[in-house]
Amino acid sequence: MKRTLIDYKIVAEKITASGLKSVGTASIREIKKLVDEIEKATGEKFIRMEMGIPGLPSEIIGVEGQIDALKKGVAAKYPDIHGIPELKEGISQFVKLFMDIEVNPECCLPTVGSMQGSFASFLMLSRLYHHRDTTLFIDPGFPVHKQQHRVLGRKFESFDVYNYRGEKLREKLESYFKTGLIHSVLYSNPNNPSWICFTEDELKIIGELATKYNVIVMEDLAYFGMDFRKDYSKPGVPPYQPTVAHYTNNYILFISSSKVFSYAGERIGMMVISNQLYHTRFEDLLQYYPSSQFGYAMVFGTLYPLSSGTSHSAQYALTAMLKAAINGSFNIVESVRAYGKKAKVMKKLFTDNGFEIVYDTDIDQPIADGFYFTFSYPGMDAEALLNELVYYGISAISLLITGSERLEGIRACTSLIQPEQFGDLEDRLKRFKADH
Repeated sequence: MKRTLIDYKIVAEKITASGLKSVGTASIREIKKLVDEIEKATGEKFIRMEMGIPGLPSEIIGVEGQIDALKKGVAAKYPDIHGIPELKEGISQFVKLFMDIEVNPECCLPTVGSMQGSFASFLMLSRLYHHRDTTLFIDPGFPVHKQQHRVLGRKFESFDVYNYRGEKLREKLESYFKTGLIHSVLYSNPNNPSWICFTEDELKIIGELATKYNVIVMEDLAYFGMDFRKDYSKPGVPPYQPTVAHYTNNYILFISSSKVFSYAGERIGMMVISNQLYHTRFEDLLQYYPSSQFGYAMVFGTLYPLSSGTSHSAQYALTAMLKAAINGSFNIVESVRAYGKKAKVMKKLFTDNGFEIVYDTDIDQPIADGFYFTFSYPGMDAEALLNELVYYGISAISLLITGSERLEGIRACTSLIQPEQFGDLEDRLKRFKADH
């Protein structure tokens, strides 16, 4: 029997009962369920870094706006599928002031979280051209996007971008685009899980090639404004949140309310489609939808059958938060800076105890401190490391499920860790080092 910080016998029993072949290759939700069971059985509190969920209170402006809407009776009424007018206008103003892009309110749609936005987009984009059947993922990335493809029966290709930064990205992307099979490309920026951030030069490369090959770019902005090396918090004042939208009209943006507004529970996100793409006609869409116009098919042919609209009251919550951000009474970055501060401390605790940061630079700059960071331990691959850490009361996810080629890497999320847990984390890492 091994002597570990968390009762070895109980942990082993729970792993066996879970049916998981390996903790190191389990999905995010599978790990969450397993750790929930271990905590319940042992009474021990884990250092929980597996789930990318907010660790801050929801913005009160949104809560009050939603309560007010509920009191006015919106819960009894179906919302318009394309969103309430106030929200559409708010999204349009928000992307103008914080991204410096012009998008008509008509092209701004609420979705049931960014997850629904991506699912709807994957479904539609695979039907734009009968001869194009593949999505390209610039990895590492959010594992569920690939799961959505598997559910839909859609093809995808992917590559780990870390070795193709800067001008190297052009040749790599073009090698996929010129096959004529790619209809769209997806990436997150800042990146989940690595927290790398594309430079303006890289976004320009992506945009130029998207235009050249008529590929649609899906930009996942779940961590809007959270590259804390620059201040993206002031409406109408540069610097602006970087975006491919400055370099192509072939784009769809997914902007989440889960992180920047800490409003994850109400499942409200934003899909922003470029004016040009929204009104573009694709004749192959007529096989599935009553209109060949992209925007019409998205709203009435895809979002409608998926959910028949987005929570009515949550739309008013998001409207209130956007309005406060636009008029400057709410700073969208200030509250979430806590994640960056925690990451700085946590990374040092790991490196002081023999761990290494896996994705450590943006080309020639140290990576930002933020919502995620990645780590490894010498002599262990990701699967073995994660399998072992669970016995020390530390949970995270393997980069193996994110499309990363760094087989030794683990993703840690800072959100749920509180400063008063730093001492406990340090003790567990010291014990791990001593045992290994």
